[in-house]
Amino acid sequence: MFSDLARMGKYLGQAARLMVGMPDYDNYVQHMHLNHPEKPVMSHQEFFRERQEARYGGADGRPGRCC
Repeated sequence: MFSDLARMGKYLGQAARLMVGMPDYDNYVQHMHLNHPEKPVMSHQEFFRERQEARYGGADGRPGRCC
């Protein structure tokens, strides 16, 4: 029973982060290890910065998407 609650809590937390535009770093690391083992894995800080730039606009001065 507790394992089901823990799993549900994990998925709800992941869904909440995705709703506010914050992808899950642990899923990224797992994906990289499984699908791209030859490529380096970004640190948590690099991952966060890259996701922010992808969502709100890059460091090159271009504005992000507009509604």
